[in-house]
Parts: sequence; structure tokens; C-alpha cells
Amino acid sequence: MEQAVIRELSTEDLVDRLEEEKKQLVKLKLSHAVSPLENPNKIKAYRKTIARIQTEMRKRILEPVSENDLETDK
Repeated sequence: MEQAVIRELSTEDLVDRLEEEKKQLVKLKLSHAVSPLENPNKIKAYRKTIARIQTEMRKRILEPVSENDLETDK
């Protein structure tokens, strides 16, 4: 999932998507432990997607704080 697509999602959708991505990552890791995956790079892709979603969620949390800081500096 690309960053541009993640930015367009609502916060609720991000939370849902994050849960789903984490579940898929766990399933992939378990299946890879039992028998090797055909494409083990999928694990890396899921980890990166999870990190992108978490980064966007953190950014949304910090945005209102930084806007308030700018107003108090005036």
C-alpha cells in the first residue's frame, strides 16, 4: 500500500486496516515457520505497510498539537 493511499483513508479506516495487516503478518510468519513461503518478501512488505500506517496515525495525533504551538508563539 502506497503512502498516498494511506493519507486518503480516514482515521477509523486506518485503525481497521492496521489490525488487518497485523493479522495477515502473523499468518504469514506462522505459515513461513511451518513451510517456506514462495515469496518471503511479502513479510517485509507487510511490515513496511504497518509502519506506514502507524506513521500516518502518529502524524495525525501530532498535527493539532503543532498547530496550537504556532498560535501561542504569536
